Amino acid sequence: MPFARGLTSVLLLLPAACICQIPAASIPTGTPLALTLDRNYPMRANEPISAQLIYPIYAQSVLALPAGTIITGRVLTLHPDHTRRLHAILGGDFTPFRTPEVTFTAIQLPDGTSIPILCGPSASGTQIYRAVAPPPTTGGFLHREIASGVTVVRSDIANFTAPGKADRLIQFIYGELPYHPQRISKGTSWTVETTASLNLPAQPALPPQPPAPAHKTHFWQQPAPPPEPLANNTGSWMIHANLSEALSSETSSSAQPIQATVAEPIFNPDHTIAVPQGAVLTGVVTRAKPARRFGRTGTLSFRFNQLQLPNASPQAVETRLTGADSAANIALNSEGRAQSKTQDKLAVPLFLALLAARPLDQDGGHEHHMAAKNATGGAAGLGLVGTIVGLAGGSPYAAAGIGYWGAARAFYSRWLGRGQKITFAKDTRIIVETTPRRSAPMTPR
Repeated sequence: MPFARGLTSVLLLLPAACICQIPAASIPTGTPLALTLDRNYPMRANEPISAQLIYPIYAQSVLALPAGTIITGRVLTLHPDHTRRLHAILGGDFTPFRTPEVTFTAIQLPDGTSIPILCGPSASGTQIYRAVAPPPTTGGFLHREIASGVTVVRSDIANFTAPGKADRLIQFIYGELPYHPQRISKGTSWTVETTASLNLPAQPALPPQPPAPAHKTHFWQQPAPPPEPLANNTGSWMIHANLSEALSSETSSSAQPIQATVAEPIFNPDHTIAVPQGAVLTGVVTRAKPARRFGRTGTLSFRFNQLQLPNASPQAVETRLTGADSAANIALNSEGRAQSKTQDKLAVPLFLALLAARPLDQDGGHEHHMAAKNATGGAAGLGLVGTIVGLAGGSPYAAAGIGYWGAARAFYSRWLGRGQKITFAKDTRIIVETTPRRSAPMTPR
């Protein structure tokens, strides 16, 4: 019978259709959404913007929104950035820098449906850096110092070889001008929380992404971070969680209690749920040391010792921080302590000092050579403004003085000024390696 055969075919295809779609879900109030811009936008109020989800969103341990989902919004207003403007003026840049305050209003589903959302406004947009803990070191002091030096050299070379070098060159040239246009840069990220629950309909799943093509890695390139398995060969778990409160090397203290909410479920080998989304990790800050003068950066470390599952007693766990997002370019050591990433303290001040000394070398040169040296010395201190002053003044000592001003600023910021603070905002995404729940329950205090 044709009708029976057709009905049988439809029934057989129903399971495949269910597998190829994301079921309906409800996202509760207060769910953090980590968003990043997919391109550059003009720095102006009421500008429409489009961002992508950095991490997938789960509801009741079921995928609700995959990573890469488009969320649209607009720029509400622009706030003056007085600190950045002051530092820019000292370098000859008089641009009135602004910080955008944005709001996100709609989710674009894969089938083209637009779902309105309610989120609070956010003005803390910044680039997000992922810090990954290296494997435990086996060498001594000399081995660690050599590895630190190699990291600095790789970072310097990356400025000239990494993708986007043409755009970085343009932005560097803009930075030398006394006034230049501003933009909201690609990669600027915000973490916003939903202020109302959100009901999502069933939707088709995104097609699987093809693996990235393998390419040869040169010795001067930073090695790619290892993949993040849900469970490694020793049976431990890699848990993605969001911090429930802000932590800082300046304001946090040792033994301060902390919590983090599990953002992605962990599955057992038989596909049952081992750790559901929404479980709570509880721990303490183990060390918080504020940044100090002479370039001494802050340090911050914390650990979790309890895992609270829904409707269950707390379980004892041992954890190690293996990854964290941050607005500053920090690094994690093999024990999970967050500290400032190693910086090059010699190359930039030395290079600027050599440029500043050029105007003083006036022996046996032609007049246009002398003017070029004056321009070079002035540019080292105040950019285009210094170049014009060096050319117009004609005095090699004035041009050299402007250049040495720039070298002194670079030396002060790296050697004498206060070091970098270590800060994790509320809802910061972290990755902890934890042992499975094999120990006895702990009595909650």
